[in-house]
Amino acid sequence: MKLSVIIPAYNEEATIEKIISKVKAVALVTEIIVVDDGSTDRTPEIIDRIDGIKVVHKKNGGKGSAIRKGIEVATGDVTVIQDADLEYDPNDFVPMLEAMSREAADVVYGSRVLHENYKISYRRYFWGGKIVTALANILYGISITDEPTCYKMIRTSLLRSLNLTCNRFEFCPEVTAKIARRKIMIVEIPISYYPRSMQEGKKISALDGLEAIWTLLKLRIDG
Repeated sequence: MKLSVIIPAYNEEATIEKIISKVKAVALVTEIIVVDDGSTDRTPEIIDRIDGIKVVHKKNGGKGSAIRKGIEVATGDVTVIQDADLEYDPNDFVPMLEAMSREAADVVYGSRVLHENYKISYRRYFWGGKIVTALANILYGISITDEPTCYKMIRTSLLRSLNLTCNRFEFCPEVTAKIARRKIMIVEIPISYYPRSMQEGKKISALDGLEAIWTLLKLRIDG
């Protein structure tokens, strides 16, 4: 299976080159799509000089809008999302893709919670993730451990068929809700996680957590 990796990036000059290098080092990756979401730092300049990747520049609209733009140009059989920082390890794509093949699955989530050395950055993020995950399980009759994980690996045709409308961090709950509504199994495997601090550029806020909750509720009602 051909694997496309979408990297949404906004003001990530400190890490973007290193994370692209790490993704390139994973042999199974066949396509890297970096979507610059209107960065105001050196991110656009850095990615424009890197060979072997697809680059998309757009006006700032949020992580979800950047991912949607990446989905439009993805050519792989399978697509996975990679944050532009260094919190996640691209080497985990290998066991995720193996699980997809082994389980004949259309969707594989990398669960930080299932890893034996799971670390957290701030307690508010930890408990926020727990709440969003529990709500998703209750509302949609699923049983997953890490709904807000970045590492969502999905067959590209399925991902396109979800008709996503997200603009910001509500990408995660929208994808989960729409997949669960179709009764599609979500396979989880443990992945590594190296949380960064607000000082290092972490962008998600309490407002994004409330937006995730609202997205899950709204899509349950609309369904």
